[in-house]
Amino acid sequence: MAYPYTYELVFASATDYDVVIVRRTERTGAGGYPIYEDDTGIVRAEISDQGEVRMLASGGHQAHERPVTARSPGA
Repeated sequence: MAYPYTYELVFASATDYDVVIVRRTERTGAGGYPIYEDDTGIVRAEISDQGEVRMLASGGHQAHERPVTARSPGA
C-alpha cells in the first residue's frame, strides 16, 4: 500500500484551527501503519490507510489533542 508522504493535521483551537504538516517516517506504529512527524519531531502520529489518527507522545507529560481531521495535501 502506498501511503501519502505528507498529511495536514487540523486541530481546533478556541477561536480558529491550527494546521500541522507531518511527514512519513520509516517507522511504523503498533497498528502497523506509518508514523508521521512534524519538522520538530514533537508532533507524531500513526495514520491508517483510512485516515484514522492515533497521536503519539514524543516526550514525557505530553497530552496531544486529537486532530479534527487528517488530510493529504494532494487529495
